[in-house]
Amino acid sequence: MTTAAKYMSLEEYLNYAPGTASGTETRYELINGELCEVPSESDLNNAIAILLLFALGQYLNPGLLRRGTEIVVNGYRTTTRIPDLVVLTPELATALSGKSRSVVLPDMPPPALVIEVVSPGTENEERDYRYKRSEYAARGIAEYWIVDPQKTQVVVLTLVAGLYEEALFGGCDRLISPLLPQLELTNEQIFQAYTG
Repeated sequence: MTTAAKYMSLEEYLNYAPGTASGTETRYELINGELCEVPSESDLNNAIAILLLFALGQYLNPGLLRRGTEIVVNGYRTTTRIPDLVVLTPELATALSGKSRSVVLPDMPPPALVIEVVSPGTENEERDYRYKRSEYAARGIAEYWIVDPQKTQVVVLTLVAGLYEEALFGGCDRLISPLLPQLELTNEQIFQAYTG
């Protein structure tokens, strides 16, 4: 006997209080209407995200930087994502101001930039390089960075006519970001941060 999956609407997901019954701080994303547990980040991924937070904070208003913000993206059914780092536009910051939950809803402007730090595993690579790439493009997010500690590379994707154009940075390459043309950050600096 097979059981049909219980799909959640966006409203049900937003009203869902994860961890209240179990007393845990488990995080979830809604993937095509199904509630999916998001595993804890590795120490390396956290260190890289924090380094990027500080690096970008030198060039942007720190009030536009977010960790843990959810983004509702287009999908077969409702899908939400929780990027490692989000850069808001001033308009989006205004739309989120005073909200009890940091969720970028479909009627809000898209973020200027999202950054994903790839966790080890084929499934995670496919999610960050393939699925999120198309979801973030459909959501109209101007820039998407895929930071890959396993490959020690950064892929900067820039939205052009609805599709992402890709620039790959490895070794000692200086990252080129259309959003932050003045950025002085190399691929090597990102991955050396963890070792000091």
